[in-house]
Order: sequence, then C-alpha cells, then structure tokens
Amino acid sequence: MIELRNVTKLYGRVIGVNDFTLTLEPGAYGLLGPNGSGKSTLLNLITGQLRPTLGTVRVLGESPRNNARLFRRMGYCPGSEGLYANVSGYEWVRYLLRLHGLSSQRATSAAGEALELVGMSHAMHRSIASYSRGMRQRTKLAQALAHDPELLILDEPFNGFDPVGRHELTCVLRDWIGFGKSLIFASHLLHEIESITQSFLLICGGRLLASGTAEEVHAMMAGLPNEVALRSTEPHALAALLLRERAADSVRVVDGCVTVATQHPARLYDRLPGWLAETGLEVTEMHSADESLQALFNSLMKMHRGEL
Repeated sequence: MIELRNVTKLYGRVIGVNDFTLTLEPGAYGLLGPNGSGKSTLLNLITGQLRPTLGTVRVLGESPRNNARLFRRMGYCPGSEGLYANVSGYEWVRYLLRLHGLSSQRATSAAGEALELVGMSHAMHRSIASYSRGMRQRTKLAQALAHDPELLILDEPFNGFDPVGRHELTCVLRDWIGFGKSLIFASHLLHEIESITQSFLLICGGRLLASGTAEEVHAMMAGLPNEVALRSTEPHALAALLLRERAADSVRVVDGCVTVATQHPARLYDRLPGWLAETGLEVTEMHSADESLQALFNSLMKMHRGEL
C-alpha cells in the first residue's frame, strides 16, 4: 500500500523526516509520536503535498506527487483548518467531490450521506463560519470519506472534539476498518490510536523508532518507570502503605498529592481498591500522565544513538 525508501525531507537546515524506510500492507495503522516528531511531514509526503529531498515515495504503486488520479483513491483529513468560512459545509464537501470527478447528481447525494455519517446533517446548510471547532473537524472528515477512497489518512482528527464526539468518531472509523478499508491515523496520544487500531508506528525526531501491536508497545513501556499521581486526605499514610506493599519504586508527597514511580503500574491499579478498603484510606483523584510515552520515545532515541 505504502512504500518509502530512504526518504529525507529538509526544511532548510531543519530535518522533518530523516532517512525513513517503511513498507505497509493494506490495513489500519496508528502513527504515534510527540508534537513536532515529524508525523505531519510524513503524511504530507505520502499525500504528495511535499516532495522528498532524498529518497522515493510510492502509494498504491504510484508516486503521489501531482497525481490527481491517485488522489481520487485517497481521503485526507489535514490537521490544519483550510475551510471557506462563507459557504456551507454541504457546499464545500460537494465542491470537493466535483473536483474528484463525480457527476453533479452523485456529488449532491454523496455530500449529504457523508455529512450525515459524521453527525452534521442538522447543520450542513449553515455557514462554516458559524461552526464550532468540533463541527469543522466533522466536516473535514466528511470530505475525506465522501468519495469512498481506498486509503484514509487522518492527521490528529480528534482535535476539537468533546468526549461524545470522540466516541462517535471512533465508531465511524471502526466501521470504516470493518468494511476492509485502509487507514493511517496520526496522534500524539496512545489511547486515541488504541481505540481505533492495534497496529502502531512510533516516530520521533523524524525517525521511525519502532512498529508493532498495542501489546508490544505496552511491553516496551513495561520496563520504564510510570508515574501515577494520587490525591488523598492522608497522603503520608498512603505513601507508607504503597511502600510497605512494594507497589512503588519511589514516592514523593507534595501538597496532599502522592506521586508514585513504578515499573508495574498494572499491579498498583489492580490491588489499590482492596488496600483502600482494608485500611479505610481515601483516594479522591488518580491519574497517569502521558509522560510515560515520552519516556519510551526518549529511551528508543538513546538506543538509536547507541547510548543504551
């Protein structure tokens, strides 16, 4: 489906993608990386919007650069806005379908169907200027889906969505994959991609660091310290409990918040309710930051540099 061979993209002295080699068969893939890692540059190379400085890019067997025939087989939802404020969402989607070569009659019906699919049928005849950020994002997704492409490419599609919208979009994309269609989904959040697909590509510093399933990603993270923050009315007693039960490699207490570093967070999550019930301690808040994912990228970068 996609083949990149030794692809490098330079922006002056800045490296966007660095000696990138990748082959993907048809299927659904999550492109995971921190902000500024090169995800958007990679997607722009795949869609032909950028020309590689070095190397070759092939999509569905063809070069994507200035290839209108190929682009009809692809759907792209960019991270940037790029919508016209003075037209309706329906007019915008229909116009793009006409550019794809659909007849007037088919573009009319397909635009309505796509906007209904993403939950925009109630507002599709309103001016885009009146849309919320989430509504604009839904409209962008509608135009990517409307011409029924073989390959759908999404750059941070959950931006601007509330929890209900995220759930609805997740259902749409799962159905898309269920129809046997292919998908590349870029995000900097592991849980967003994990809700859609189990195949991951990890990118950082413009390099492909690793690829694999969600289980393999979690296995790589298992040996890295995970930090979990717990807020309690008796933080020092809670910290002593966690150390006594060997549920933490280290703890620190600041302003009623206990921050736990552990290489085995699953054990902490599994056993904590029972320990609290036995001791009568209360935890009013618990969260785990995405910094553990950044730690994974940092470790992989060190491995690439030969530091580990």
